[in-house]
Formats: sequence, C-alpha cells, structure tokens
Amino acid sequence: MSEIISAAVKALNEKLDGEQIDGSVKFVLVDEGSILIDADGARASDADADCTLTASVETFRGLLEGEINPTTAFMSGQLTVEGDMGLAMKLGSLLA
Repeated sequence: MSEIISAAVKALNEKLDGEQIDGSVKFVLVDEGSILIDADGARASDADADCTLTASVETFRGLLEGEINPTTAFMSGQLTVEGDMGLAMKLGSLLA
C-alpha cells in the first residue's frame, strides 16, 4: 500500500469519527489505489462498492482539507461519480 493511500485512510477515519454510512463508497485515487468506506470505516481496498468516486490525489487532498467543494469538483470534472449519487452526497456532508 502506498504512503498516500495509508495517509488517506487515516485522514478519512479521523474525519468520519465513528460516523457510519449506509452502503459503501470507493475512492479511486488515480495512479495510487483505492479506499473503501463502509460501516466498518475506511480501509485500503478495491472491492466493489455502491458508489465509486474517482479523483486525482491533489483533488482528493483538497476535498479532505475543505479547500475544494465536492459539488464544484464534480461539475468541473475533477471528480467523477459512478453509482449511487445520494450516497456520494451523504459522504460529502459527513466529510465537511
């Protein structure tokens, strides 16, 4: 597992702070790997998910740090969403 994925898993678990989501979301970080978020929290995994979000490492970092608005990232093509859009929006509000 890359250092970037390890750091992202840690940051996501801190942001979630025990909050759970109904379903599963996978973040695909281009050229780095994937992170799965489900009822057990965040972990490195490329398993199937109800919703898949794909972004560059820079965009993902901006989303986590609150520098990039998820809706703006989606509308500008920096973030792609496949699957359950409602789940993606719920995750966005949990991470804000």
